[in-house]
Amino acid sequence: MIDYLSGKLVFKDPTYVIIDVGGIGYHVKISLQTYTEIKDEEQIKLLTYLHIKEDAHTLFGFKQGDEKRLFLLLLSINGVGPSTGLMILSSLSSAEIEQAILSGDVATIQHVKGIGAKTAQRIILELKDKVGKGGSDASNSSLGFLKSSNKIREEALQALITLGFPKTAAEKNIAAVLKKTPGEISLEDLIKASLKTS
Repeated sequence: MIDYLSGKLVFKDPTYVIIDVGGIGYHVKISLQTYTEIKDEEQIKLLTYLHIKEDAHTLFGFKQGDEKRLFLLLLSINGVGPSTGLMILSSLSSAEIEQAILSGDVATIQHVKGIGAKTAQRIILELKDKVGKGGSDASNSSLGFLKSSNKIREEALQALITLGFPKTAAEKNIAAVLKKTPGEISLEDLIKASLKTS
């Protein structure tokens, strides 16, 4: 089991990073929460979870222990795999997820792409007694506003496609968010808002 990686941040995308550890480049999938918190660090340390399937070994990375803990709790739910867990953590902050679970807010969890009513209810039922014990910080810090709206649109589109959205649906969601948002919007806010647009 690889518990964490510490090394040079070689590449950063809203859905994954590449970390050079002793000359080996590790491809690590991340959520928008972690993407936001990494900022532009050169040296980086991520807590990791290694998911092993017959045809693939996939690393998932987390900047904060609370996020990793929540991810592992989500994986314990029948019907929630690593990709769905990452989608939930990209759509909502750790604090929002915990609040929704503690208050029995099925609608908020169900609003995440790929989560149906039964899965949302199962998440709440099974995790109600397990979350909220370690406080998590709803960090809405952003990387600052990027200047080029076309670049933001392209990166957001790529992130949504990576997260499993069909290209046409992703483009439509991004356009809807940009239409409703006057002025500039940061990449992570655009992706987050697009994930919630249906």
